[in-house]
Amino acid sequence: MNYRGNLFREMDALRRTMDRLFEDSPLHRRPVSRFAFLPGLAARQYPLINIFDDQDKMYVECLAPGLDPDDLQVTVENNMLTIRGQKNSKPKDLGPEAFHRSERAAGKFVRTIELGREIDPDAVQAEYKHGLLLVTLGKSAKAQPRRIQISAGE
Repeated sequence: MNYRGNLFREMDALRRTMDRLFEDSPLHRRPVSRFAFLPGLAARQYPLINIFDDQDKMYVECLAPGLDPDDLQVTVENNMLTIRGQKNSKPKDLGPEAFHRSERAAGKFVRTIELGREIDPDAVQAEYKHGLLLVTLGKSAKAQPRRIQISAGE
């Protein structure tokens, strides 16, 4: 019985030592990558975006260089903006043997963003310019702040 108790203690000590080794490993501390289309923990959502607004509109800037605007689709539904598209990997007339290095990711992507405000679906515009997809979304009249008049009581 004493042997069994020691065995479990030794196994637990070994497990804790192994946990510490993995925690101290350089692989455990690797920085998060900013690349899109990669599987696993290092993946980032694509396209990268900035969102800002003013009194009447919201603006979404999507960093998406090298895309054909015909391969993009923008939809707004239930205050959710969805951007779909495809980034082609290479010209059609080149075979894989022609490449010496291929670092740019390619493939289909979908990104859905909750806008946090009610949007007028009839007041949405999208433009692709210089590698940026620019989406302008008109805020719904219901979403506009309304000043409430305060009456003085007696």
